[in-house]
Amino acid sequence: MKTATRPEQQQPRPAEPLPRTPQRRNDRGLRGRLRSVRKWNIPAGVASVVWLVIVGLPLYVLVLTTLRDRDAYFDEGSLALPTNLTLDNYRKVLESDFFTYLLNTAIVTVATAAIVVVLSVGVGYTVVRTLSRTSQKIFQFFLLGLAIPAQAVIIPIYLLITQMNLYDSLLAIILPTAAFCLPVCVLILAGTMRDIEEEMYESMALEGASQTRVLLQLVVPLSRGGISTVGVYAALQAWNNFLFPLILTQSRESRVLTLGLYDYVGQFRVDIPALLAAVVLSIVPIFVVYLFARRQLINGLMGAGGR
Repeated sequence: MKTATRPEQQQPRPAEPLPRTPQRRNDRGLRGRLRSVRKWNIPAGVASVVWLVIVGLPLYVLVLTTLRDRDAYFDEGSLALPTNLTLDNYRKVLESDFFTYLLNTAIVTVATAAIVVVLSVGVGYTVVRTLSRTSQKIFQFFLLGLAIPAQAVIIPIYLLITQMNLYDSLLAIILPTAAFCLPVCVLILAGTMRDIEEEMYESMALEGASQTRVLLQLVVPLSRGGISTVGVYAALQAWNNFLFPLILTQSRESRVLTLGLYDYVGQFRVDIPALLAAVVLSIVPIFVVYLFARRQLINGLMGAGGR
């Protein structure tokens, strides 16, 4: 006699996890952000505040001093809040030979940057594409200039400038400034040009392109970042140069902004508010240039080592 078989009891299925809804994901992300907020980096915050004070305090003194007259500055002190704000210091600077100094500085800056860019592009391309010992010796010769300070050779430079009848002229400032900018600029552009793929040079050679065409149509377009860096670096060095204008020029007609600040320094007194107003006005043009070109400058300096 057959007995009826009892059906096997089915095991209960485990409950499926609820799908992650957007609300749950948002809650989890919020909890993660709250945990990260609790882990504050207190030493880094303190260091940032200290650095902000170190940088901000000189700027505070610089700007506020230009808005005070000379007597109030010496009576109240440099850190005191000014009682009467005035723009007489800026008016005094603008009514002097400031624009002459500004024009001379602009000429020196543009000419120096142009000379440095043209020469460093040619030298950098020669160093990268020529494998002879001569080119490597030239490159080492340029790098040797990094170890020679301008103060060590200022007397020979002075003698050369006087023998060339260039003393007390803007060209006497332009040539030495460009020469001392070249080592760093050649190093930057050589590293930039080494990053160009070898296949691109070979394809241009297969097309029968000359070296000049390769330089102008391939190397220069692909090295725009390095060329921008070189131009900005040379412009900053020329704008802030003080040693060469001091030694190699004499007349007021050849003065640049760094020497023009001496107009507010007398034998027995110093007009500090007017002096700092001239400093502020001289900073503004090159600071604007730096704001627009700082990314190219940093990227070019970071890639100076090449591959």
